[in-house]
Amino acid sequence: MSRLVRRFRNQPYAVSVGGETLSICGCGLSATQPFCDGAHTLSESEQANTLCWYDDAGGRHIALESYPGIRSDKRPRNSSQPVETTISGDQS
Repeated sequence: MSRLVRRFRNQPYAVSVGGETLSICGCGLSATQPFCDGAHTLSESEQANTLCWYDDAGGRHIALESYPGIRSDKRPRNSSQPVETTISGDQS
């Protein structure tokens, strides 16, 4: 399924689960969702305020339309943005 989502994050989220630190994909390009596979290296050099899409070979393309109202991962300005999240309890 193809989808177009405006992403503002190009690095993974660090999450602690049962004493183990996992990296959760933040760029949306990982083939091992929800976990990071290092694909964010493709998005690190994106220009700010540019909407890009990536083909199956990892090639970057600039979106020709602005897609007003497109969903994004950006939090509202008044919310805090945690850098690390800890999940406690037995996860088995």
